[in-house]
Amino acid sequence: MPGAPQVSATPLPARLRTAAARFLLPTVLAVSFAVQAVGAFLPSVPLLVASTAVGLAADIALHRWQRSMAAALGKLHATVFVRQVVRDLLMVAGLIRIEDQDYEKKYLALVCGLLVFYALHSACQALAILVRRTRTLPVVTRNIDASALRLSAAPPALLMSRSGQRLLLFGLPSAAGLVITAAGGSAWWAAAGIALSVACATVAVGMLATRLSRGRRPVTSEQALEWFEAWLAEYRPTVGMYFSGGTSSAYQANMWLEPLARLEGRPVIVLRERFMVKHIASTDIPIVCLPKVADLMRLEQSTLKTLIHPSNSGKTSQVLRIPTIKHAFVNHGESDKLSSCNPYAKAYDEVWVAGPAARERYALAAVGVDDRDVVEIGRPQLDAIEPYSGAPAGPYTTVLYAPTWEGWDGNPGNTSVVEAGENIVRALLADPRVRLLYKPHPLTGSVDPRAGAANTRIQEMIRAANAVRAAEHAAERPAPTAAAELARRTAELDALTTSSFRASADDAERMLVQTVPAPGRAAAVAAATAAWEAAYWASFPAWEHRIVVGARPNVYACFNRADLLVSDVSSVISDYLASEKPYAVANTSGLSEQDFRDTFPTVRAGVVLTPDAAGVPALLETVREPEKDPFAGARSELKQHLLGPSDPPSVVRFDEAARALCAAADGHRAGMALRALPVIPAQREAAATPDAEHARG
Repeated sequence: MPGAPQVSATPLPARLRTAAARFLLPTVLAVSFAVQAVGAFLPSVPLLVASTAVGLAADIALHRWQRSMAAALGKLHATVFVRQVVRDLLMVAGLIRIEDQDYEKKYLALVCGLLVFYALHSACQALAILVRRTRTLPVVTRNIDASALRLSAAPPALLMSRSGQRLLLFGLPSAAGLVITAAGGSAWWAAAGIALSVACATVAVGMLATRLSRGRRPVTSEQALEWFEAWLAEYRPTVGMYFSGGTSSAYQANMWLEPLARLEGRPVIVLRERFMVKHIASTDIPIVCLPKVADLMRLEQSTLKTLIHPSNSGKTSQVLRIPTIKHAFVNHGESDKLSSCNPYAKAYDEVWVAGPAARERYALAAVGVDDRDVVEIGRPQLDAIEPYSGAPAGPYTTVLYAPTWEGWDGNPGNTSVVEAGENIVRALLADPRVRLLYKPHPLTGSVDPRAGAANTRIQEMIRAANAVRAAEHAAERPAPTAAAELARRTAELDALTTSSFRASADDAERMLVQTVPAPGRAAAVAAATAAWEAAYWASFPAWEHRIVVGARPNVYACFNRADLLVSDVSSVISDYLASEKPYAVANTSGLSEQDFRDTFPTVRAGVVLTPDAAGVPALLETVREPEKDPFAGARSELKQHLLGPSDPPSVVRFDEAARALCAAADGHRAGMALRALPVIPAQREAAATPDAEHARG
């Protein structure tokens, strides 16, 4: 059927192999137990020894590479503890069957030794929970000198949080001793192995028990909160960013780090989830995490005046209760989707948007946001995007395909990955002069499995195309020093962004506390990032397609390398328009092209692609021959409509908006203070005079 999306040619067995690999280790475990039971019943020494070794190896591999599957087995009550007990007891049963004389003297002691080992393992787990509770403080920080809290290094993770791995590791000596005994050795081998396992568990119990002594405990929760309030009083923050969400949403906060650091005043970042502390990118800004609402309310007595919010979350309503702080919703991106004019925005004091288009969007949506509360600030994080310079300079046209994710509402027009992604990529790969950069949204496949499967197939297509090109351009490879330079720059950047972290008292979630960074750290990170990006692009040949799924390089760095963007209706288009380069939008909504353009204004300066991607060759021609580009003038006009004027710069407007909202917070606090003053009798009499009544009127 013309225009219908093509079905992927990826063979079904490849998908089956992926599913089979997921269940391989659990299957091996189940078979090993069955074979071990048969070996113990017959009895058969080879079966008993082989099944025990295979089962133990599979269990260790499961905890090393498939922790989610290990957790799923635990929900079925087949925990690692149960598996280890069954494995050991089957070994003992097999030994009894192999040599059924004097087993009371030889093997009853072994069973008792194993029971002691299991008891010590349980005691170790109980102590780990107690130690974790004493070390979990109500506040987690980064970029703050926390030396006053006298935080000590956490016990090894093997003792604190990896109970399954601990049991398997400490149980190795006993398992080895039992196997040697079953293979014809003396029962003393089993006794020695069990004794060694008991000794390891005893040492672990002792190490954790000492952590509960009064001298080894960290500060109490109240002492930690007192320290935090003292830090607030000394630092006197004025403006900050509030963020709550899952690990995959950290990018929403990270894109505002640099603009926040440029604001006048003393910025701070307020988080709610402990795990999020380590997912915030490198920054000099102090970071505090306050998981409990009661502790969050302590900000009411601080000097903090304004908080910006890159996203909405269930916990946002909790901080909005603080009356002394003004709140501005800045969003993590703007598009024509309904999510960019969410009714929740009316809960904030102000809504900061990029340009007139967003203001119009809120007015048309009629979601209760007063136009007087909408402030146009531009997009301050787009300063690094380079402007359009004409046709591609090299032999290859670099195309960035950056589709968004499927969203929560199931609208087929949200993402092009499912219906058009493979066709778009296939058409781009068919052009020998195209170098493709594929950067899918981090949440792709999180709601619709079809999107995740299509994303996987697209990446397989790109790898296959690279293999063909590698054979054609075998002599065109970067110098060997390029890879070494990238490794050096990666190590340098990692050292600046991670090496100053140290274990904190909140090791229950393995959080991180960072001391005050050296002056100029942000500038050093920026320089190291630029050097890393240069090394990254130089590390592969110009003809090689790239799959960009990590945090580096970010989408803005990809913008600067691209000659053309292909995307969906999303904030990626609005941000890309800062460069005024050509772009195309995939239409998988089912609307006609004209209705699609009318419904989504950000599309009006770009090419619309149908799901079959038939328009890709003509699109590439307009990029290579700018005189054939019909949208050049429209892009300049749309850029101003979406992002606002270039003068004054966005960073200036962002700072002006922050200072104005801080001034409003000062006025609100002053009014609260006046209303809280007691009214003395003389004031009542003065207020009752006719002149006073006239003045009030």
